[in-house]
Amino acid sequence: MYATNEQIEEVIGDKRVQGVSLTGSERAGAAVAAIAGRHLKKVVLELGGSDPFIVLGADDLDATVEQAVNARLDNTGQACNAGKRFIVVEDLYDSFLEKFTAKILEAADGIAPLSSKAAAERLAEQVDRAVEQGAHLESRGERDGAFFPPGVLTGVKPGDDAFHEELFGPVGIVFKVGSEDEAVELANDTPFGLGSYVFTDDADQAQRVADRIEAGMVFVNGVGAEGAELPFGGVKRSGFGRELGRFGIDEFVNKKMIRTIA
Repeated sequence: MYATNEQIEEVIGDKRVQGVSLTGSERAGAAVAAIAGRHLKKVVLELGGSDPFIVLGADDLDATVEQAVNARLDNTGQACNAGKRFIVVEDLYDSFLEKFTAKILEAADGIAPLSSKAAAERLAEQVDRAVEQGAHLESRGERDGAFFPPGVLTGVKPGDDAFHEELFGPVGIVFKVGSEDEAVELANDTPFGLGSYVFTDDADQAQRVADRIEAGMVFVNGVGAEGAELPFGGVKRSGFGRELGRFGIDEFVNKKMIRTIA
């Protein structure tokens, strides 16, 4: 049995509760923050994400593609900080897209269903709308209850719904860019700012791009590198505050200054 919205509001308002931490949707985050604000309670929000996976260079493109597939299909694509938008420089784009699409479609045979039938229906609505607005979908199989076949969208344009939405499931969007600057601009053109991924064989470029990305976390040349000792959280509509690590502990530590005057 789950607590009702009214019961949660009562819990947050209770004077024994000093702070609130939520992992959830933008809608839930806004509601919890509003209640906490009325009671002057500290709140940490870890909400949605549409994390960019930027490919600017690769000594081993096959290994990079493998990482990209892992980033998209972790937990059947139901991870807030999963790679969701794959931004690839034009000289690698065709090879990356071919290899990435093949690997994504291969996963159809063993992929798990989504968390609910409603989640699959929501993703289906988003993907269908993207195709109606001009995107191209490569997929294998059909939705069946909570099962959603993995797929790859290309041709998503600024102004399309999918350009600014979070696709919470095994569907990746692949973009082609002509330069590092264009990659960063596209990566930041989102209401979200949770995690991000940069793949390049140029260490100086990795540092430049990481510094310019508007996100709470940047992972260079790797996925699945989160840890209990590392702060986890985002900016923009992905929330505020941090979980885990020293920064997470500090969110709910009341700091007291004591000064003795001789």
